[in-house]
Amino acid sequence: MGDPAGEALDPNTDWYVWVHDKYNIENKIVSGDLPENGIDYWHLYREDHALAQSIGLNAYRLNVEWSRIFPKPTFNVEVGIEEEEGIKTEIDISESDLEKLDELANKEALRHYRDIIMDLRQRNFYVILNLVHFTLPIWLHDPITSRATNAKKGPLGYADPRFPIEFAKFAAYIAKNFGDLVDTWSTFNEPSVVTESGFLTRKGKFPPGIFNFKAYKNAMINIAQAHFLAYHVIKKFDKVKAYPSSEAPASVGIIHNVVPSYPLNATKKSDIDASRVVHHLHNAWIPNSIVNGWIDLDFDLKQESGEIYEKYKGKLDWMGINYYSRAVVKGKFNILKPLIPFPAYPVLVKGYGFECTPDSQSLAGRPTTNFGWEIYPEGIVEAVKLMKNYNVPLMITENGIADRDDKYRPHYLAIHLKYLEDAIMNKEIQLNGYLHWALTDNYEWADGFRMRFGLIYVDLQTKKRQKRASADVFSKIIAEGTVPDEYVKAAKQVLKLGSNT
Repeated sequence: MGDPAGEALDPNTDWYVWVHDKYNIENKIVSGDLPENGIDYWHLYREDHALAQSIGLNAYRLNVEWSRIFPKPTFNVEVGIEEEEGIKTEIDISESDLEKLDELANKEALRHYRDIIMDLRQRNFYVILNLVHFTLPIWLHDPITSRATNAKKGPLGYADPRFPIEFAKFAAYIAKNFGDLVDTWSTFNEPSVVTESGFLTRKGKFPPGIFNFKAYKNAMINIAQAHFLAYHVIKKFDKVKAYPSSEAPASVGIIHNVVPSYPLNATKKSDIDASRVVHHLHNAWIPNSIVNGWIDLDFDLKQESGEIYEKYKGKLDWMGINYYSRAVVKGKFNILKPLIPFPAYPVLVKGYGFECTPDSQSLAGRPTTNFGWEIYPEGIVEAVKLMKNYNVPLMITENGIADRDDKYRPHYLAIHLKYLEDAIMNKEIQLNGYLHWALTDNYEWADGFRMRFGLIYVDLQTKKRQKRASADVFSKIIAEGTVPDEYVKAAKQVLKLGSNT
């Protein structure tokens, strides 16, 4: 969004409603910045792609907005579904079902997305297409009603029982219409983030911003089912290899926010247990369900025979890892154990990881970002190691920093890539690629435009783009195929990496 004429406006998402909500703005749950004042990628994509080219980038990840393709409900297009004990295990979407969906689709938006992807292809980018990055159509999620009723009335979005099937229809339609252009698919971006921030945080920044553990469980289980169903229909309807080098017409993955979790006191059982809870819920629950077939239905961290679904095993062809910082955790006695069956209740310790004061220092003496996130580059290798146990190809799909003055970003980039480079050279990990977040400044959800993640600065008034110094650093690293020693030395000094805590 952000074009002066408003042609690119899409008011049909839950997030559009959420950031315009008067209560949210008055209570500072959201920034008050509005997406219609954004960078207008919709019209200026060629300029952004050319800038990406000039840096030396060769891969580009984007997603198709569900509500742009289907601004109106798709509930009336009925498809075949089978279940085992309440978990969906088969879906039948036919060509005639896709024809019915086609009647509901916004063809102009469809054509425009094809133009965007074609421009990337003509510039020799490898395109990764993601299906959902947080936002949902308003007809599938009414965040204000959900908040007001504590998820008793909806539509309830990720927690809505209709969610897995509706998502599968969307995935099938997109696979049919874009399979000739892309081979690498992602179903969701950061599913753990939307469920935790939406359903485990009172007055949370993400819609619907409530604490409802039952709705949280439903949302997680729905996402596992939605991915499973989409995995099948994408492979069914994408039969064309877009790139001659691809092993298959469709490789279906998920983009996962991975947060290494450490106990505050490594010898205290409650802290160790709490750290284990954070890892299980945030990092492991999703891949456990779609790789190992273990859907932890009661969220008690214990694998029981009734929770293993054979059909869900191996339904992940690759995984994207988004890494920003760590978590340091302490455990509290869990008085809610009959309802929330954790061995200890986790509390994120202030002063570490994501729980720091912006533009200061963490308790470990590390600089913090404009967002208040501790710069902890060691964790990126740990994040990859945590996921390599799932035995699927891995890629870093996000890694970046809110840094409006570009003070730390050049060093952040260099040191994270250096840690990865060393780990690859030492055969500790394998990676298929690294994508930085982000190419340009962006609308950072509830925090609006004040968090600047771009290698390229965008003036929101003129929409003019300008490279930051960090873009030149990234460009040199790409050109040399390694992180120059002088970059590493400078990064260690600026980021105060002498500390091992």
